[in-house]
Amino acid sequence: MSNRGPIIYIVDDDVSIGRALSLLLKSHGFKVETFTRAADFLTFKYPKVPSCLVSDLRLPGMNGLTLQKTMASQGLTMPIIFISGHGSIPKSVKAIKGGAIDFLTKPFSSKKLLDVINLAISKSKVLIKEQAEISKIKQRIKTLSPRELEVFKLVAKGMMSKNIATKRGVSLQTIKVHRGRVMKKMKAETVTELIHFAQKAGVASS
Repeated sequence: MSNRGPIIYIVDDDVSIGRALSLLLKSHGFKVETFTRAADFLTFKYPKVPSCLVSDLRLPGMNGLTLQKTMASQGLTMPIIFISGHGSIPKSVKAIKGGAIDFLTKPFSSKKLLDVINLAISKSKVLIKEQAEISKIKQRIKTLSPRELEVFKLVAKGMMSKNIATKRGVSLQTIKVHRGRVMKKMKAETVTELIHFAQKAGVASS
């Protein structure tokens, strides 16, 4: 299998379950990394390849829901599949609301797990593509001068050039020149596309 193939991360303090899941997934062509503690998973160096996390809900030191929150706070957007032998509706609802792909109660079938993992990997591919796009946009933003960045933010908020000129106390022509430079540096064909870039990079709300 290619080194760029999907990776499935398993976090379960039951070594026998981690081993069984690993063998199952490897037999279907996945690369697998197993951990018995959430903290060890969080310190792992993740390659930028499609991946997902299969985690037990009950873990020593840090439970699955806390792990989910920690991943979100660290910007780790990997899809999560929770498994538990002590499933409950409130916990599963909380996990799903937190962004988990699914919540599987033990015992579950191999087919069910594989189906959910394939769904998670598909989502991971989309997330990686979006993150690459956002990274490119942010790199372009770094090339803007302070005044161009200011104009960019105001355009992103929907302000017309004449209103920006009035707000900044400069001529309309000056603002048009700045906006033209912003469009060129950001590689935007239209103002609508420019606003889309701003929204992607979180500039529109800043």
